[in-house]
Amino acid sequence: MDQYADYASVFKALGDTTRLKIMEMLSCGELCACNILESFEITQPTLSYHMKILTECGLVIGRKEGSWMHYSNNTQLIEKIKNYWTNISTEQEDCICKHTKCDAANDQMD
Repeated sequence: MDQYADYASVFKALGDTTRLKIMEMLSCGELCACNILESFEITQPTLSYHMKILTECGLVIGRKEGSWMHYSNNTQLIEKIKNYWTNISTEQEDCICKHTKCDAANDQMD
């Protein structure tokens, strides 16, 4: 598993205002695609495109019921991303910054 590639696909998926709004809408629970569509001035194929991106990166889980898809946030992945963000935004004992060449060069100068 290339954790950087996995997280990059998630952050890339979130780099769109429509998809961010969809994620927020799903924070209240599962929604039918028809209900999501009502909140936007987009076509059904455009919504399908956005949902494909969100489901392929794992942020959203899709479930077919009859002729409609129902979507919900993947809370496990969201929690994992929150932890990852905390780890990369605060200094850690095993932080990658402690293993860079620039850091080693600065140590030699002291």
